[in-house]
Amino acid sequence: MRQLPLYLLPVLLLMQQSVELRAQSDTVNRWSALLDRFVREDKPADKPRLLFYPTFAFAPETSLELGVASALLFHAKNDVEKNRLSEVTAFAFFTFRSQYGLWLDNAIYTDRDRWLLLGRARFQRFPLLYFGIGPDTPKDDPDIVDGFGVLVRQRVFRQIKGNFFAGPQIDYQSLADVQFGEEGVSQRPLPPGAEGSRSVGIGLGVAYDSRPNALNTRNGLFAELGWLRYDPAIAGTTDFENFNADVRWYKSFRPQQVLAAQFIGNIVLGTAPFNQMSLLGSETMMRGYYTGRFRDQQYYAAQVEYRWLPLPFSRRFGATAFLSAGGVTPSLEALSMSDLRLAGGIGARFFLFRKKDIFLRFDLAFTREGSGFYIFTGEAF
Repeated sequence: MRQLPLYLLPVLLLMQQSVELRAQSDTVNRWSALLDRFVREDKPADKPRLLFYPTFAFAPETSLELGVASALLFHAKNDVEKNRLSEVTAFAFFTFRSQYGLWLDNAIYTDRDRWLLLGRARFQRFPLLYFGIGPDTPKDDPDIVDGFGVLVRQRVFRQIKGNFFAGPQIDYQSLADVQFGEEGVSQRPLPPGAEGSRSVGIGLGVAYDSRPNALNTRNGLFAELGWLRYDPAIAGTTDFENFNADVRWYKSFRPQQVLAAQFIGNIVLGTAPFNQMSLLGSETMMRGYYTGRFRDQQYYAAQVEYRWLPLPFSRRFGATAFLSAGGVTPSLEALSMSDLRLAGGIGARFFLFRKKDIFLRFDLAFTREGSGFYIFTGEAF
Protein backbone atom coordinates (compact mmCIF):
# COMPACT_ATOMS: atom_id res chain seq x y z
CA MET A 1 0.00 0.00 0.00
CA ARG A 2 1.35 3.41 -0.94
CA GLN A 3 2.06 5.74 1.98
CA LEU A 4 0.55 9.18 2.11
CA PRO A 5 3.02 11.90 1.15
CA LEU A 6 4.08 13.88 4.21
CA TYR A 7 3.36 17.20 2.56
CA LEU A 8 -0.37 16.26 2.44
CA LEU A 9 -0.72 15.78 6.21
CA PRO A 10 -1.19 19.48 7.03
CA VAL A 11 -3.86 19.68 4.33
CA LEU A 12 -5.75 16.71 5.79
CA LEU A 13 -5.50 18.11 9.32
CA LEU A 14 -6.90 21.42 8.15
CA MET A 15 -9.74 19.60 6.37
CA GLN A 16 -10.51 17.61 9.54
CA GLN A 17 -10.56 20.77 11.68
CA SER A 18 -12.80 22.43 9.10
CA VAL A 19 -15.28 19.54 9.31
CA GLU A 20 -15.26 19.64 13.14
CA LEU A 21 -15.77 23.41 13.22
CA ARG A 22 -18.60 23.10 10.69
CA ALA A 23 -20.25 20.42 12.87
CA GLN A 24 -19.90 22.61 15.96
CA SER A 25 -21.31 25.56 14.04
CA ASP A 26 -24.27 23.45 12.90
CA THR A 27 -24.93 22.42 16.51
CA VAL A 28 -24.81 26.04 17.68
CA ASN A 29 -27.10 27.08 14.84
CA ARG A 30 -29.60 24.36 15.73
CA TRP A 31 -29.70 25.44 19.37
CA SER A 32 -29.95 29.09 18.33
CA ALA A 33 -32.82 28.25 15.96
CA LEU A 34 -34.58 26.35 18.74
CA LEU A 35 -34.20 29.32 21.10
CA ASP A 36 -35.39 31.74 18.43
CA ARG A 37 -38.39 29.53 17.77
CA PHE A 38 -39.25 29.52 21.47
CA VAL A 39 -38.92 33.27 22.00
CA ARG A 40 -39.95 34.52 18.58
CA GLU A 41 -42.52 37.28 18.68
CA ASP A 42 -44.22 36.80 15.35
CA LYS A 43 -47.61 36.76 17.05
CA PRO A 44 -49.32 40.14 17.56
CA ALA A 45 -49.08 41.53 21.09
CA ASP A 46 -52.82 41.09 21.60
CA LYS A 47 -52.76 37.33 20.96
CA PRO A 48 -52.52 34.80 23.83
CA ARG A 49 -49.14 33.18 24.43
CA LEU A 50 -48.52 29.77 26.02
CA LEU A 51 -45.04 29.10 27.45
CA PHE A 52 -43.36 25.86 28.53
CA TYR A 53 -39.91 25.51 30.08
CA PRO A 54 -38.05 22.95 32.25
CA THR A 55 -36.91 23.61 35.81
CA PHE A 56 -34.45 21.97 38.17
CA ALA A 57 -33.29 22.40 41.78
CA PHE A 58 -31.36 20.61 44.49
CA ALA A 59 -31.76 20.48 48.28
CA PRO A 60 -30.50 18.00 50.89
CA GLU A 61 -34.04 17.01 51.90
CA THR A 62 -35.19 16.42 48.31
CA SER A 63 -32.08 15.44 46.32
CA LEU A 64 -32.40 16.42 42.64
CA GLU A 65 -35.69 18.05 41.65
CA LEU A 66 -36.90 18.16 38.05
CA GLY A 67 -40.02 19.85 36.75
CA VAL A 68 -41.82 21.66 34.00
CA ALA A 69 -43.54 25.04 34.17
CA SER A 70 -46.05 26.71 31.89
CA ALA A 71 -47.72 30.10 31.67
CA LEU A 72 -50.74 31.27 29.71
CA LEU A 73 -50.68 35.04 29.07
CA PHE A 74 -53.62 36.85 27.53
CA HIS A 75 -55.80 39.96 27.44
CA ALA A 76 -59.58 39.63 27.78
CA LYS A 77 -61.10 39.71 24.30
CA ASN A 78 -57.53 40.19 23.00
CA ASP A 79 -57.91 43.91 23.68
CA VAL A 80 -54.52 45.31 24.72
CA GLU A 81 -55.70 48.92 24.97
CA LYS A 82 -58.62 48.37 27.35
CA ASN A 83 -57.73 45.19 29.24
CA ARG A 84 -54.77 44.28 31.40
CA LEU A 85 -52.53 41.28 30.95
CA SER A 86 -53.85 38.15 32.68
CA GLU A 87 -51.78 35.12 33.64
CA VAL A 88 -52.43 31.50 34.52
CA THR A 89 -49.33 29.52 35.52
CA ALA A 90 -48.70 25.86 36.33
CA PHE A 91 -45.67 24.09 37.74
CA ALA A 92 -45.27 20.32 38.18
CA PHE A 93 -42.23 18.64 39.75
CA PHE A 94 -40.84 15.41 41.15
CA THR A 95 -37.71 14.56 43.07
CA PHE A 96 -35.37 11.59 43.27
CA ARG A 97 -36.86 10.84 46.71
CA SER A 98 -40.37 10.16 45.36
CA GLN A 99 -41.73 13.60 46.21
CA TYR A 100 -44.00 15.40 43.79
CA GLY A 101 -46.32 18.36 43.44
CA LEU A 102 -48.48 20.58 41.25
CA TRP A 103 -48.75 24.37 41.67
CA LEU A 104 -51.36 26.57 39.96
CA ASP A 105 -51.65 30.36 40.12
CA ASN A 106 -53.99 32.84 38.46
CA ALA A 107 -54.38 36.60 38.12
CA ILE A 108 -57.25 37.09 35.68
CA TYR A 109 -58.81 40.41 34.66
CA THR A 110 -62.09 40.19 32.78
CA ASP A 111 -63.25 42.65 30.11
CA ARG A 112 -62.90 46.30 31.23
CA ASP A 113 -61.55 45.02 34.58
CA ARG A 114 -65.04 44.30 35.87
CA TRP A 115 -63.76 41.29 37.79
CA LEU A 116 -60.36 40.37 39.23
CA LEU A 117 -59.72 36.71 40.10
CA LEU A 118 -56.64 36.10 42.25
CA GLY A 119 -55.84 32.57 43.35
CA ARG A 120 -53.39 29.80 43.97
CA ALA A 121 -53.50 26.05 44.45
CA ARG A 122 -50.89 23.63 45.78
CA PHE A 123 -51.07 19.83 45.73
CA GLN A 124 -47.86 18.25 46.94
CA ARG A 125 -46.09 15.59 48.89
CA PHE A 126 -43.05 17.56 49.87
CA PRO A 127 -40.94 17.75 53.04
CA LEU A 128 -41.36 20.72 55.35
CA LEU A 129 -38.50 21.77 57.57
CA TYR A 130 -39.79 22.58 61.05
CA PHE A 131 -37.46 24.66 63.24
CA GLY A 132 -39.95 25.39 66.02
CA ILE A 133 -42.10 28.40 66.88
CA GLY A 134 -40.76 31.86 67.72
CA PRO A 135 -38.23 34.43 66.48
CA ASP A 136 -35.16 32.74 68.01
CA THR A 137 -35.41 29.14 66.89
CA PRO A 138 -32.01 27.54 66.12
CA LYS A 139 -31.23 26.57 62.54
CA ASP A 140 -29.48 23.30 63.36
CA ASP A 141 -31.14 19.88 63.06
CA PRO A 142 -34.68 20.85 62.04
CA ASP A 143 -37.38 18.19 61.95
CA ILE A 144 -38.26 16.99 58.47
CA VAL A 145 -42.04 16.81 58.30
CA ASP A 146 -43.48 14.58 55.62
CA GLY A 147 -47.12 14.66 54.52
CA PHE A 148 -49.50 15.37 51.68
CA GLY A 149 -50.61 19.01 51.59
CA VAL A 150 -53.42 20.74 49.72
CA LEU A 151 -53.94 24.50 49.51
CA VAL A 152 -56.65 26.18 47.43
CA ARG A 153 -57.25 29.91 47.83
CA GLN A 154 -59.32 32.11 45.57
CA ARG A 155 -60.37 35.76 45.73
CA VAL A 156 -63.25 36.95 43.56
CA PHE A 157 -63.09 40.75 43.45
CA ARG A 158 -65.67 42.97 41.77
CA GLN A 159 -64.64 46.35 40.45
CA ILE A 160 -66.13 49.04 42.67
CA LYS A 161 -64.77 52.10 40.90
CA GLY A 162 -61.67 52.59 38.79
CA ASN A 163 -58.85 50.59 40.37
CA PHE A 164 -60.78 49.64 43.53
CA PHE A 165 -61.98 46.05 43.94
CA ALA A 166 -63.73 44.14 46.74
CA GLY A 167 -65.28 40.75 47.22
CA PRO A 168 -65.31 37.39 49.00
CA GLN A 169 -62.45 34.97 49.38
CA ILE A 170 -62.20 31.34 50.41
CA ASP A 171 -59.23 29.31 51.60
CA TYR A 172 -58.97 25.53 52.00
CA GLN A 173 -55.89 23.86 53.45
CA SER A 174 -55.21 20.33 54.62
CA LEU A 175 -52.20 18.33 55.72
CA ALA A 176 -52.58 14.54 55.88
CA ASP A 177 -50.39 11.48 56.48
CA VAL A 178 -48.12 13.63 58.63
CA GLN A 179 -44.87 12.28 60.04
CA PHE A 180 -42.66 14.45 62.23
CA GLY A 181 -38.96 13.69 62.18
CA GLU A 182 -37.21 10.47 61.20
CA GLU A 183 -39.36 7.42 61.91
CA GLY A 184 -42.00 9.68 63.48
CA VAL A 185 -39.72 10.89 66.32
CA SER A 186 -39.58 14.68 66.73
CA GLN A 187 -36.73 16.55 68.41
CA ARG A 188 -39.13 19.28 69.54
CA PRO A 189 -42.52 19.55 71.25
CA LEU A 190 -45.22 18.75 68.71
CA PRO A 191 -47.07 21.90 67.53
CA PRO A 192 -50.79 22.26 66.74
CA GLY A 193 -51.65 20.31 63.60
CA ALA A 194 -48.79 17.83 64.02
CA GLU A 195 -51.21 14.93 63.51
CA GLY A 196 -52.81 16.55 60.47
CA SER A 197 -55.36 19.30 59.97
CA ARG A 198 -58.11 20.54 57.71
CA SER A 199 -59.06 24.23 57.58
CA VAL A 200 -61.72 26.11 55.64
CA GLY A 201 -61.68 29.89 55.84
CA ILE A 202 -64.27 32.30 54.46
CA GLY A 203 -63.80 36.06 54.45
CA LEU A 204 -63.62 39.34 52.60
CA GLY A 205 -60.94 41.32 50.84
CA VAL A 206 -60.42 44.75 49.30
CA ALA A 207 -57.77 45.74 46.79
CA TYR A 208 -56.46 48.72 44.84
CA ASP A 209 -54.65 47.75 41.65
CA SER A 210 -53.28 50.16 39.06
CA ARG A 211 -50.74 47.70 37.58
CA PRO A 212 -51.06 47.20 33.80
CA ASN A 213 -48.90 44.06 33.96
CA ALA A 214 -48.80 41.95 37.12
CA LEU A 215 -45.77 39.94 35.95
CA ASN A 216 -43.55 42.97 35.39
CA THR A 217 -44.83 46.27 36.75
CA ARG A 218 -42.92 49.44 35.95
CA ASN A 219 -45.35 52.01 37.37
CA GLY A 220 -48.31 51.58 39.65
CA LEU A 221 -49.63 50.60 43.07
CA PHE A 222 -51.15 47.40 44.41
CA ALA A 223 -52.63 47.17 47.91
CA GLU A 224 -54.68 44.32 49.37
CA LEU A 225 -56.27 43.82 52.78
CA GLY A 226 -57.87 40.50 53.64
CA TRP A 227 -59.70 38.75 56.48
CA LEU A 228 -60.47 35.04 56.80
CA ARG A 229 -62.44 33.21 59.49
CA TYR A 230 -61.73 29.50 60.04
CA ASP A 231 -64.57 27.93 62.03
CA PRO A 232 -65.30 24.21 62.64
CA ALA A 233 -68.99 25.12 62.45
CA ILE A 234 -68.45 25.94 58.77
CA ALA A 235 -66.08 23.09 57.95
CA GLY A 236 -62.70 21.78 58.94
CA THR A 237 -61.16 21.12 62.33
CA THR A 238 -59.58 24.47 63.27
CA ASP A 239 -60.79 27.70 64.87
CA PHE A 240 -58.84 30.92 64.24
CA GLU A 241 -58.77 34.16 62.23
CA ASN A 242 -56.25 35.55 59.78
CA PHE A 243 -55.63 39.17 58.77
CA ASN A 244 -53.19 40.01 56.00
CA ALA A 245 -51.91 43.10 54.19
CA ASP A 246 -49.84 43.39 51.01
CA VAL A 247 -48.76 46.78 49.60
CA ARG A 248 -46.55 47.16 46.48
CA TRP A 249 -45.31 50.36 44.85
CA TYR A 250 -43.46 50.82 41.53
CA LYS A 251 -41.84 53.84 39.90
CA SER A 252 -39.74 54.26 36.73
CA PHE A 253 -37.04 56.86 37.30
CA ARG A 254 -34.90 56.40 34.18
CA PRO A 255 -35.48 54.63 30.87
CA GLN A 256 -35.70 50.88 31.58
CA GLN A 257 -34.95 51.36 35.31
CA VAL A 258 -37.53 50.68 38.03
CA LEU A 259 -37.58 51.10 41.80
CA ALA A 260 -40.02 48.73 43.54
CA ALA A 261 -40.99 48.38 47.20
CA GLN A 262 -43.27 46.05 49.14
CA PHE A 263 -44.64 45.66 52.67
CA ILE A 264 -46.51 42.63 53.97
CA GLY A 265 -48.08 41.79 57.30
CA ASN A 266 -49.84 38.68 58.56
CA ILE A 267 -51.66 38.28 61.88
CA VAL A 268 -53.13 35.06 63.27
CA LEU A 269 -55.62 35.23 66.14
CA GLY A 270 -56.32 31.91 67.82
CA THR A 271 -54.64 28.54 67.50
CA ALA A 272 -53.69 27.78 63.91
CA PRO A 273 -52.00 24.60 62.63
CA PHE A 274 -48.23 25.00 62.44
CA ASN A 275 -48.35 25.14 58.63
CA GLN A 276 -50.82 28.06 58.70
CA MET A 277 -49.01 30.25 61.18
CA SER A 278 -47.27 33.42 60.01
CA LEU A 279 -44.20 32.18 58.11
CA LEU A 280 -40.98 34.04 57.28
CA GLY A 281 -39.16 33.18 54.07
CA SER A 282 -40.22 32.36 50.50
CA GLU A 283 -39.28 32.75 46.84
CA THR A 284 -40.87 36.23 46.80
CA MET A 285 -40.28 37.89 50.20
CA MET A 286 -37.19 37.39 52.39
CA ARG A 287 -35.56 35.44 49.58
CA GLY A 288 -32.72 33.32 50.90
CA TYR A 289 -34.68 32.09 53.92
CA TYR A 290 -36.47 28.76 53.75
CA THR A 291 -40.26 29.13 53.85
CA GLY A 292 -41.16 28.76 57.52
CA ARG A 293 -37.61 29.18 58.80
CA PHE A 294 -39.27 31.31 61.47
CA ARG A 295 -42.97 31.07 62.36
CA ASP A 296 -45.21 32.65 64.98
CA GLN A 297 -48.56 34.44 65.39
CA GLN A 298 -47.48 37.57 63.48
CA TYR A 299 -45.09 38.35 60.64
CA TYR A 300 -44.00 41.70 59.17
CA ALA A 301 -41.55 42.28 56.33
CA ALA A 302 -40.51 44.90 53.75
CA GLN A 303 -38.26 44.88 50.71
CA VAL A 304 -36.90 47.21 48.05
CA GLU A 305 -35.56 46.27 44.63
CA TYR A 306 -33.86 48.20 41.83
CA ARG A 307 -34.33 46.78 38.32
CA TRP A 308 -32.58 47.32 34.98
CA LEU A 309 -35.06 46.00 32.39
CA PRO A 310 -33.18 45.47 30.15
CA LEU A 311 -29.56 46.45 30.61
CA PRO A 312 -28.38 49.40 28.46
CA PHE A 313 -26.20 47.21 26.23
CA SER A 314 -28.68 44.34 25.75
CA ARG A 315 -32.13 43.73 24.30
CA ARG A 316 -32.94 40.58 26.25
CA PHE A 317 -30.91 40.60 29.49
CA GLY A 318 -31.69 42.57 32.63
CA ALA A 319 -30.52 42.67 36.24
CA THR A 320 -31.77 43.49 39.73
CA ALA A 321 -30.49 44.13 43.25
CA PHE A 322 -32.74 43.65 46.28
CA LEU A 323 -32.76 43.98 50.07
CA SER A 324 -35.39 42.88 52.60
CA ALA A 325 -35.97 42.86 56.36
CA GLY A 326 -38.58 41.04 58.41
CA GLY A 327 -39.40 39.16 61.57
CA VAL A 328 -41.98 37.06 63.39
CA THR A 329 -43.37 37.73 66.83
CA PRO A 330 -46.10 36.45 69.17
CA SER A 331 -47.52 40.00 69.32
CA LEU A 332 -46.72 43.44 67.96
CA GLU A 333 -45.74 44.65 71.43
CA ALA A 334 -43.18 41.85 71.72
CA LEU A 335 -41.44 42.67 68.42
CA SER A 336 -37.88 43.90 68.90
CA MET A 337 -35.01 44.91 66.63
CA SER A 338 -33.11 41.76 67.61
CA ASP A 339 -35.91 39.70 66.03
CA LEU A 340 -35.43 41.29 62.59
CA ARG A 341 -33.65 39.33 59.90
CA LEU A 342 -31.97 40.75 56.78
CA ALA A 343 -31.76 39.23 53.31
CA GLY A 344 -30.48 40.57 50.01
CA GLY A 345 -29.07 39.60 46.69
CA ILE A 346 -28.82 40.09 42.97
CA GLY A 347 -30.65 38.70 40.00
CA ALA A 348 -30.50 38.24 36.24
CA ARG A 349 -33.44 38.59 33.85
CA PHE A 350 -33.95 37.08 30.41
CA PHE A 351 -36.73 38.60 28.31
CA LEU A 352 -38.85 35.94 26.67
CA PHE A 353 -41.31 38.30 24.97
CA ARG A 354 -40.50 41.99 24.78
CA LYS A 355 -43.92 42.87 23.37
CA LYS A 356 -45.63 41.54 26.52
CA ASP A 357 -42.73 42.55 28.82
CA ILE A 358 -42.37 38.97 30.08
CA PHE A 359 -39.12 37.39 31.23
CA LEU A 360 -37.55 34.67 33.36
CA ARG A 361 -35.96 35.69 36.65
CA PHE A 362 -32.88 34.12 38.21
CA ASP A 363 -32.31 35.33 41.78
CA LEU A 364 -29.41 34.60 44.10
CA ALA A 365 -30.19 35.66 47.68
CA PHE A 366 -27.97 35.75 50.76
CA THR A 367 -28.69 35.69 54.48
CA ARG A 368 -26.49 35.20 57.51
CA GLU A 369 -27.64 31.57 57.52
CA GLY A 370 -26.87 30.78 53.89
CA SER A 371 -28.14 31.43 50.39
CA GLY A 372 -30.95 30.50 48.01
CA PHE A 373 -31.36 30.32 44.23
CA TYR A 374 -34.67 30.84 42.43
CA ILE A 375 -35.95 30.50 38.85
CA PHE A 376 -39.45 31.78 38.03
CA THR A 377 -41.48 33.61 35.40
CA GLY A 378 -42.04 37.28 36.21
CA GLU A 379 -40.83 39.39 39.10
CA ALA A 380 -40.91 38.35 42.74
CA PHE A 381 -43.48 41.11 43.38
